[in-house]
Amino acid sequence: MTPPPVLAPPLPLAIRLVIFSRLLAIQGSWNYEILLGNGIGFCVEPALRQLPGGKGGPAYREALARECRYFNAHPYMAAIAVGALARAETDGVDPDRIERFRTACCGPLGSVGDRLVWAAWLPFCSLLALAAFGFGGSPLLVIALFLGIYNAGHLALRVWGLRAGWQHGLRVASALGRPLLRQSPQYVTQVSAVLAGIAIPLAMDRIVGPGRGLFGVVVLGVAVGGWIIVRLHGRAEGWRIALVALAGFVLFSISVSR
Repeated sequence: MTPPPVLAPPLPLAIRLVIFSRLLAIQGSWNYEILLGNGIGFCVEPALRQLPGGKGGPAYREALARECRYFNAHPYMAAIAVGALARAETDGVDPDRIERFRTACCGPLGSVGDRLVWAAWLPFCSLLALAAFGFGGSPLLVIALFLGIYNAGHLALRVWGLRAGWQHGLRVASALGRPLLRQSPQYVTQVSAVLAGIAIPLAMDRIVGPGRGLFGVVVLGVAVGGWIIVRLHGRAEGWRIALVALAGFVLFSISVSR
């Protein structure tokens, strides 16, 4: 039988806040050699100060060097790895086991994050803001709606990830298996498809409405856009091209209305 997980000691609030603030800059030292490696070490470092010998001690230096090695994952989901690695280092887990964990969790954290954020949450927030524009919302409202909802989602994901990683340690795979992470991308994508059917016609009507003379330009743009999507099949996603085109029309309509 698998032994029950050891109850995590409380992570001091001051250290937790410092780690979370550093998570917002985890990509600040991204490079092609070790990718997020330096960022992981930067985020875990406040917890390493609790090791025997304190900051600058042998245990601290060895752990920090270990955590600054190659690591690749979705930047938002990396919060799970940061919490788990901080727990493992402060618990004195064997370095070889920590290294195996770092290697094993890169793929899952990357794929789950891509499906949840880039393929589901980002399109949903974009289409929701587009729907607000179609219903007559001001440019400021549209921007505030998108930034508010998108950032609320990704900040909540980071908070949960850090807490889950610290609580579960190297057993954090159980947290990744939760239905919320596995099933929510599918549901959000389905809602986004319905939202797209509402938002795009409304936005196009608002853009074309003030001047029907632009209708021919819109039709031509749709035809050219369709041709581009066909030519770029397999190299670019259609919804991304469509959102860029619609953003251009929105900016054009705002400039004309002024």
